[in-house]
Amino acid sequence: MSARARLAGSLKYLSLVVAAVVVLLPLGVVFLTSLKTGEEMADGSGALALPDNLFNFANYATAFSDGKMLGAFGNTAFILFFAITGTVVIGSMTAYAIDRFDFRFRTLVVALFLVATLVPGVTTQVATFQIVNSFGLFDSLWAPVVLYMGTDIVSVYIFLQFIRGIPVSLDESARLDGANSFTIFRKIIFPLLKPAVATVVIIKGITVYNDFYIPFLYLPSEERGTISTSLFRFKGPFGAHWENISAGAVLVIVPTLAVFLFLQRYIYNGFTRGATR
Repeated sequence: MSARARLAGSLKYLSLVVAAVVVLLPLGVVFLTSLKTGEEMADGSGALALPDNLFNFANYATAFSDGKMLGAFGNTAFILFFAITGTVVIGSMTAYAIDRFDFRFRTLVVALFLVATLVPGVTTQVATFQIVNSFGLFDSLWAPVVLYMGTDIVSVYIFLQFIRGIPVSLDESARLDGANSFTIFRKIIFPLLKPAVATVVIIKGITVYNDFYIPFLYLPSEERGTISTSLFRFKGPFGAHWENISAGAVLVIVPTLAVFLFLQRYIYNGFTRGATR
């Protein structure tokens, strides 16, 4: 049993090391590439070859200026703020209505939400584009905001699972004090959804932050580009400037990593524990 335990422990740590290498190796290649010059990229050296100058940050300046990263970060922040806010509000209120209210065809509504997640988004893009264009939102920052808010059924299910864990006795106690449904949601239910909100913010934020298809399709103007489309400017008909693209990718990764490290602790916190005690 002792030998088996040691073998199991060794395999466990070996799997963790392999997983860490698989995750960190591409990031290391991107970082090393961002420090190389165009000549170093053209000489055919390996991806893991160290650059001649480890403090060569010229590519970062090029990516920031030529890629118009400052404006792209501003546009992305605008889309992120309104898309995430709308997703949290709509998703949480929808989940609250489904779980707490007894109405006809409630099971059918939940089933339709599930069916909607199974439909590939690309199959409805022609109709979606026509609708967005008819509302005059094409080449507007509000186009991706509306699309991101209206296509996230996953957030409804995340909020629904958390709301089902909140005792109904809290609602009943508030109703005895004269509170209506909106007051109960605003003052009791929503504050207890902090772990769910953090989960949705992380998942939705990363999805919106990394998305290329919707900004590329609905925001053709350079001044309305996002960080994902700004990196595409370094792709030309005669090749790609991978050293500049890698520098831009590092600039994009850093804010995502910082936000994730700040918010991930809320996912595991049980804010509803002891709520009825």
